[in-house]
Amino acid sequence: MVPLAHILALSVILFGLGAAGFVFRRNIITIFMCIELMLNAVNLAFIGFSRYLGNLDGQIFAFFVIVVAAAEAAVGLAIIIAVYRNRGSLSIDDFDSMKL
Repeated sequence: MVPLAHILALSVILFGLGAAGFVFRRNIITIFMCIELMLNAVNLAFIGFSRYLGNLDGQIFAFFVIVVAAAEAAVGLAIIIAVYRNRGSLSIDDFDSMKL
């Protein structure tokens, strides 16, 4: 069995990479993927704690996070496609306002 400290360390590393990508990247698709990476890091922590404590609460929370991530992916990608069709670019620097 993998120790909880290793699972949490991996979760922190993945969350840190996602947060760094969210802050420093300028492409909206890359930012979107970094948000998904952070959600998966939280899921890993939930599953690790659930396994360590011997109950299913963490796995239930992880399931709900996966459902929210799927809905976010569907709506987010639709918004990204609409923005690209209107603006012709996916760079964050080009989006100074929500106006067309």
